[in-house]
Amino acid sequence: MKRALLAFAVLASALTVAGPALADQALAQAKNCMSCHAVDKKLVGPAFKEIAAKYAGQKDATDKLAAKIQKGGSGVWGPVPMPANTQVNEAEAKNLAAWVLSLK
Repeated sequence: MKRALLAFAVLASALTVAGPALADQALAQAKNCMSCHAVDKKLVGPAFKEIAAKYAGQKDATDKLAAKIQKGGSGVWGPVPMPANTQVNEAEAKNLAAWVLSLK
């Protein structure tokens, strides 16, 4: 019985840790981010892990990326511009930016 409870506790804590990451990836899919980006490889835009590495250690990285998600931009990763994502609200943009920055 103790083993079953211990196994359940370990599983529950693992799901709690993985839950937000999976939820944010689901948000990225729902907002069509995954049409141009992937977690670990370049598609049309850079991989999310590349973005995380580029902005690592910058205090205002979450705000910068959230603004880029909503307003779009160009020139940072090459000639292909990132379009504005008007369907993403400010809270979602910050959530997505924080998730991207967590992918190291």
